[in-house]
This record gives sequence, structure tokens and C-alpha cells, in this order.
Amino acid sequence: MVGTFRPRRLASAALLGALALGLAACGGEYPNSTFNHNTDFNADIDALWDKLLFWGTIVFVGVEAALVYTIFRFRRRPGAPTPKQVHGNTVLEITWTAIPAVILIFIAIPTVRTIFKTQAKAAPDALQVEVIGHQWWWEFKYPQLGITTANELYLPNGRTVNFQLKTIDVLHSFWIPQMGGKRDLISNRTNYLWFTPNKDLPSSAWNGFCAEFCGPSHANMKFRVYTVTPQEFEQWSAHQKQGAIFPLAVAAPAPAPGAAAVAPVPTGTGATPVVLASTQAAQAPTDSAAPAAAPATVPVWAFPRERLEKEFTYTIPTAKLPVTVTFDESLLAKGDAEKGRQLYSKSSCIGCHAIVGTPFNMANVGPNLTHVGTRYTIAGGLYPNDAKHLAYWIKNAPALKPGSLMPTLGTGLTDPKTKMVVKMGGLSDADIADIVAYLQALK
Repeated sequence: MVGTFRPRRLASAALLGALALGLAACGGEYPNSTFNHNTDFNADIDALWDKLLFWGTIVFVGVEAALVYTIFRFRRRPGAPTPKQVHGNTVLEITWTAIPAVILIFIAIPTVRTIFKTQAKAAPDALQVEVIGHQWWWEFKYPQLGITTANELYLPNGRTVNFQLKTIDVLHSFWIPQMGGKRDLISNRTNYLWFTPNKDLPSSAWNGFCAEFCGPSHANMKFRVYTVTPQEFEQWSAHQKQGAIFPLAVAAPAPAPGAAAVAPVPTGTGATPVVLASTQAAQAPTDSAAPAAAPATVPVWAFPRERLEKEFTYTIPTAKLPVTVTFDESLLAKGDAEKGRQLYSKSSCIGCHAIVGTPFNMANVGPNLTHVGTRYTIAGGLYPNDAKHLAYWIKNAPALKPGSLMPTLGTGLTDPKTKMVVKMGGLSDADIADIVAYLQALK
């Protein structure tokens, strides 16, 4: 049976295709898109993408046009003779081999150039950042500055940053979509990635991810990136260089001459200015009659919370707490930071975490907590860093994040790994509230 051409069918198909394209274009904001020029890496990759899309489109249109022409020109017609059988056409074979070869040249040249450029060594004066992947959180070290932090990465606009990528366990992959680049962290090997945030880029917040399946909490291995001005980066790094700061008193007025320094708290953190004492403060010689010097501090600086919540809501964690974990939240308002410091110092916490400036507290199994009070996320970027979420996390981390290496610490709970009920060394809700107050005070 010979089919007949129906224009209505073709028009219906074309209309359906146009409608599908129209709906696909009706999207909202795409905060994790790579199609931007926030860094030189982004710009190079986007330029390569445009070239490949251009040539790919030409090939597609040409092939489809030839295919449609052939279908209609040589379609079966009533009474038409049987087509002549042929075994090939030398000119045609050479032509359709030569044309793709020429097109591949136009694709290969910019591709190879981009590969060599993005794989080249970073500039000698680049800011060095060591990225260490853990199951399931990120550790960031600035070896030139002597800074170690976790899950929150600060980068200065206009300066090249060279990332040294390592893992201490399984494969991970470091990816900041809006900054460009995705490179794997491979066991027993150091990979490198570099880019330069645009110097005219305003202070911004971005999402970072692990892009290589690495276990049950792969999807929960996130981090935050803050691109700031060089002046803001200097403020942040100066604060991060010093040891942990712990308040000796709260809500203190402006100090009189010679009184202890008052360091401002990050805008919008929910805290008030407090009298601060650095754990690295200089002390007067013991054989001197002079009084001890005032604690040496620098202003506390972190990315402003009001900007984060107003302009970068897509970087704020939205994970929900499991209903299986309970906590007496009324105790959080009564948390005693000094009691929390004492509890922390005598608990198993010191076997995993480091707080620079405190004795016998330099472990590196878990995230560095020196300035944890200035961070906006916990648990590998999964939860917001507030008293409520921090308390639940300390009480039963494995219930909040599958596979977490941090054990269950709440008294009377069953640890999912050991299957044992926590008794000796366990923490009550009141203990946890005190520790939360202490950790949030570490600015």
C-alpha cells in the first residue's frame, strides 16, 4: 500500500515540536549553570562549547536536509519502475569522507588549544589551596597563609587560585559549576586545577559539589564558595590565621583605654560584640611586675549573612532533620559556653578535631573547628550552622548523614555502626547544649 503525503500531519508534528521547545525555554534561574564567564576557565570552556555547537549544528542541518531531500525525492511512487541497483560511487565516497575530515579539523584545533591551556601550570604567584576530600566533607588548606578550614572556601577576585586536589580515602571529584572546571581526586595522586575569578565580579556565594560517586552520602558532600574582594580576603585571612577566639564576657560595651579588645562579630551572625581573648594572645613575662598585655585580636570577618540570605538563597542548606532524632531544644537557650569548653576538652571530640591554640587538640580526622562559629554550614554543607542543627548533629550524626564517620554521642542512643548503646562518655542534652554554646562562640 502506498502512503499519501498529508500536510496536516506535518504541520501538527511541527507545532508539537515548537511547543516542546517553547516549554523547555520557559525555565527559571539556574544558579549552578556553567554557561557564564565568572572565571577564565569558564570563558575558555564556554567559547569551546560555542564553537562545537556551531559546527555541530551545521553538520546536523546539512545531514538532515540531505536526508529529507532523499526521502521525498526518491520516495516510492505508483507505477514507478524498480530502482537500479548500484554498488557504489567513488566520487561520492571520497566526498562524504573528506567533508567530515575537514570539519574535524575545525573542531580539533580549538579543542586541543583549550586542553593545553587548562592543563598548563598555574602562574607562580597563584594562591595555593590544598583540597582534601574525605568521606563526606571537604578540607581546605592555604599553605602560604597557614590556614586550615572545612566546607567553606574563600577566594579573592582577580587572583589566580591553584588547587592541589587529594583524597585520603576513595575517589571524589571537585566541582564548582559557576566557577568552571571539574577534576577528580584520585588516591595516591595529586591533581591540579586553576582558574582566576573575574576581578570585576562582586562578592558572591556559590555551590560546590562532589561529582564522583563516593559512597552512601555522596549527594551530601557539598561545600560553599565565597568570592570576595582582595581587601575582604585579607580581612578574612588575617582573622583565620590567629588561634581560636573565645569570649570571656558577653555583650560588653566599648572598652576603655587599656581594656580588653572588642572584636566585631560577622554581620548577621546573630551574636553581639563580645570581649575576646585569643588563645595566642601575648602574655607578659612571669618575672615582670608589669600586668599582662591586653589580648591581641583582629576583627572577625565572614561573608555577610544578610547578603547570603537575600541574594544567594540557593546556597543556604534546606535538608530536614530526621524525625527519629529528638532533642530538648529549650536547653539551647541555657547553654553555658565555659562549661561546654570544659566538656569538649574532656570528651572524645579532641581525638578527631583541631582547635588551633588549645593544648592537646590538634587531631585531623574530622573538620578543623578553630573558627567554626563563623561558618554557615555543618556536616559537609548539608545543614545550616545554627544551635538547633548543631545540637542534633552532635547527638546523632549518623542519623543525620548516612555513613558519617562521626559516632553517635547522645547518651542512651544506639550507634548504627557498633550496634552498641552509648553509655560511658555519652552526652546528655544539657551537655550538648553547653558544647553547642562553646562551638558557636569560637569566632
